[in-house]
Amino acid sequence: MGLLLGVSRLLVYWSVWCGLGFTSAGRALVEALGSPDKNIRSIAGMLLVKSGKRAEPLLLEAAYRRESLPMVLTALGSIGDPAVIPQVRQFTEDENPDVANAAREALKVIQFAAQRRG
Repeated sequence: MGLLLGVSRLLVYWSVWCGLGFTSAGRALVEALGSPDKNIRSIAGMLLVKSGKRAEPLLLEAAYRRESLPMVLTALGSIGDPAVIPQVRQFTEDENPDVANAAREALKVIQFAAQRRG
């Protein structure tokens, strides 16, 4: 029952953010990227990616604060916007290997998306 409630909460946040424009609901999705439950993290990431460029400012804000960096960088990469390359690139040499790997993978995904659009 806990997972169902958690997913329902994420869907409400996403609907309120996308439908009504409440940034605080979008930030709640970004915060969910740090959930101890991998399913909640994954679903929050999918909803943020589905939101596309609208999610970028919130994800970049979280990256600046170093919150849930591997998940945040992965979401930024999955959105595929080349405009975030400079911000993502700065994490490729991070002292945390998980962060550095996530940044390198995100850059690959962004570059692949750019080639497909190309």
